[in-house]
Amino acid sequence: MMGHTDVLPPQASTDPHPFVIADREFRSRLMVGTGKYASNEQMIDAIEASGAEVVTVAVRRVDLDRKKDEGILHHLDPAQFFLLANTAGCYTAAEAIRYARLARAAGFNEWVKLEVIGDQQTLLPDTVGLLEATKTLAGEGFKVMAYTNDDLITALRLEEAGAVAVMPLASPIGSGLGMLNPYAIRTIKQRLSVPVIVDAGVGTASDACIVMEQGVDGILMNTGIAAASDPVRMATAMRQAVEAGRLAYLAGRMPRREVAVPSSPTTGMLSS
Repeated sequence: MMGHTDVLPPQASTDPHPFVIADREFRSRLMVGTGKYASNEQMIDAIEASGAEVVTVAVRRVDLDRKKDEGILHHLDPAQFFLLANTAGCYTAAEAIRYARLARAAGFNEWVKLEVIGDQQTLLPDTVGLLEATKTLAGEGFKVMAYTNDDLITALRLEEAGAVAVMPLASPIGSGLGMLNPYAIRTIKQRLSVPVIVDAGVGTASDACIVMEQGVDGILMNTGIAAASDPVRMATAMRQAVEAGRLAYLAGRMPRREVAVPSSPTTGMLSS
């Protein structure tokens, strides 16, 4: 039996498909946001516990001056984290394009998590505006990671428009409902060539594990960690769940059956 200090054997820990987006390889398949924390200190502790390399920053909602102690960016070391600007809170393509350009001018890289929200109540994406913004920003050299719904056709169109990753929702932003349509998520993953990263709706570790078991490349989450009673402990749970879900997907689950099948062989049994 493996002790708590033992490590997985090489064949179990090696992933045959490294996590690569636009020719950049990442170690962690968990990406996290920076909103809704009680303090900047709690945010940093949770991010470090998550093991995430990619950390998203809403350029419309944060002070882009890194020198201010109270600002989020002051506490995020670009040498430690890959900072991904996002256009959260933008409701038109023009607005999202403007904030993506602003982020790059403020010192962010050319990567952007693109959001164009279509409805203020549900926060569901405006797919028409999203496609327009993706085409424009990709044409300007941005590496666009597009947040979208779980519709296959929209996902295919985003790939065609130049997105380097497509990010379908598991369920609405901040809902914590988990994955509502596993078939849709699996289908998107099966049909796209670019990475598929599930974004929004993951509420707890079991949600994260189930999402990763669909074969997707990664998960981006914020509220599921930040709104937990103990964000740092939940961040640790999410990290382990993402790893477990990925391993389970690679291992291949047993087939489901509606009848019992004995786990021990029935041949060679001692007679009574």
